[in-house]
Amino acid sequence: MRARLSDIAQQAEVSEATVSRVLNDRPGVAPETRQAVLTALDVLGYERPARLRKRSAGLVGLVVPELDNPIFPAFAQVIESTLAQSGFTPVLCTQTPGGVTEDEYVEMLLDRQVSGIAFVSGLHADTAANHDRYRALLSRPLPIVMINGYVPDVPAPFVSCDDGEAAELAVAHLVALGHRRIGLITGPDRFVPVRRKVAGWRAAMTRLAGLAGSELDELAELSLFGVEGGEAAAGRLLDRGVTGVVCGSDLMALGAVRAARQRGLSVPTDLSVVGYDDSPLMAFTDPPLTTMRQPVTAMSVAAVRALVDEINGHGAPHSEYLFRPELVVRGSTAVAPTRPHAAARPAPATLAATA
Repeated sequence: MRARLSDIAQQAEVSEATVSRVLNDRPGVAPETRQAVLTALDVLGYERPARLRKRSAGLVGLVVPELDNPIFPAFAQVIESTLAQSGFTPVLCTQTPGGVTEDEYVEMLLDRQVSGIAFVSGLHADTAANHDRYRALLSRPLPIVMINGYVPDVPAPFVSCDDGEAAELAVAHLVALGHRRIGLITGPDRFVPVRRKVAGWRAAMTRLAGLAGSELDELAELSLFGVEGGEAAAGRLLDRGVTGVVCGSDLMALGAVRAARQRGLSVPTDLSVVGYDDSPLMAFTDPPLTTMRQPVTAMSVAAVRALVDEINGHGAPHSEYLFRPELVVRGSTAVAPTRPHAAARPAPATLAATA
């Protein structure tokens, strides 16, 4: 127990005596200090003493896509923590290809009588999906909040990163480095964030690089999300002589790096690559990835606050909250090459492609 007290005190940045007073529910501890100790208990994985456990205000569903993309666990972690701090018990539902669908998860959550549901990059982001499913939930009534995606006629709070702004900032960064043939790699056109990124990229390329119309059409590649989709799209863009690419996710950006290396090209000497998300570990890739950071913590906290307000009967504004992305410059972007690279230079036989 002594070692545990020491660990908790270090995590909470208080004395062991203070930890002991909190664990024994004794007076004389400031509320913020008491909360710091309880948070340290949670972070370190220790179970709270029974007298200090909050009674759950209810269950809240959290529906996220597959966890292969590290940005989704990042959202889930902050949302779950913020819900717990508000007294709610999160129920995490993760989708996998061919597994349980969003609608099936919703039915399971309704059976458990959840107080509300948060959706991250769900069917609300897909313009081809039937959004009556969300209207049906609201008519029950069941409070919901949706992250990264927008449906204008669904009366619920939405929280999004400004995808158009992200694409414009990425293009501006590459133009400032001397690039003009800047490609775009992102996902299928039916998704709201994709459409916004395309619009932002086209606007910035017209304004800053002087390109428009068919010139831009050949520089945009819509592919499958993920490393493989990014790799295939980057290969096609390299054939068209791009010196920089703006990608719709960090995983697609890693695919672009792989495509360049398979051709014997160097990132960033021959090709500059900008990702999107700033997923965990992107600072440790080779090269460290320049990317547009989604403000995951601020977005998640705002989404939970809106949902909790709805649950408590204090209606949150039924509109979209847009959060500004941040350009994080690392090692995958550099000054444009003075001479364009060969379109399809073969990779040396000994070169290993890495993601």
